[in-house]
Amino acid sequence: MREFLQFVGEWLDLDLFVIGGTQVRLSTLLTVVIVLIVTLWVVRVLRMLVERTLTKRGTRPGDIGTISGLLRYVVLVMGFGIAIDTAGIDLTALFAAGALFAVGLGFAMQSIAQNFVAGVILLGERSIKPGDILQVEGKFVKVIDIGIRASVARTRDGEDLVIPNAVLIQTTVTNFTLKDSAYRIRVPVGVTYGSDMALVKATLTAVAEKISSVWSVPGHDPLIVMTDFGNHAVNWEVRIWMNDPWKALPATSALYEEIWWAFQKKDIVIAFPQLDVHFDPAIMDGVARATEQAA
Repeated sequence: MREFLQFVGEWLDLDLFVIGGTQVRLSTLLTVVIVLIVTLWVVRVLRMLVERTLTKRGTRPGDIGTISGLLRYVVLVMGFGIAIDTAGIDLTALFAAGALFAVGLGFAMQSIAQNFVAGVILLGERSIKPGDILQVEGKFVKVIDIGIRASVARTRDGEDLVIPNAVLIQTTVTNFTLKDSAYRIRVPVGVTYGSDMALVKATLTAVAEKISSVWSVPGHDPLIVMTDFGNHAVNWEVRIWMNDPWKALPATSALYEEIWWAFQKKDIVIAFPQLDVHFDPAIMDGVARATEQAA
């Protein structure tokens, strides 16, 4: 048994390499690995406890994801620092020795560092959280996860987009659920000039109130406005509020359908472009003479 322990001790004291002016032995490497494994285990357990506790307290899923993400990265950084300190590695000497390499690598990793900082900002200020509905670069998406380098969002078509965090920080992003989930949809409709405008407004008002009652957004009443005297139509716009921006498309479709069927019942004509062609009298006389000669 003593010989076995001596054999194990010799292997643990085996010199592997030198880093940062510190001789790294097999025992040192094993210690670092154990510390990192324990750190990952602690991260997993803490995330489970925090998410379970916050869920019981009724915290929003987006806030839970943000707090959990911040906790994860803080513990990982602390665990990495403990592992390096346990190994006795002099990071100052290491960085000084690799300064030239770091300069070259810095240029190559500029984008990664930029996205990393942007991720920390997003997790810290919580202006964008998992579950939020955004419009990014013209696309309507729902945030699934905010990572330290990039965020994952899903479109209405079920496509998962990996968006660099710098894009969310440096560009104008519309967050439809930043303060609340109230969202306004607008539907334009044009009627002929011969229509009874009082009847048109009353019909649109009834339709708007019917659709609004489905979504139920307190304090946000529908609005019916006449927007323009167009070339072929008197243009109106129906504006209603709903409580889920993600379902704006089916809500808009439902509103269009209700307007169509309501107008059919009231005999209100939806205008469409028409072109009237008028001929000069001389041209009409020429056409008449040509017709007579052909007959």
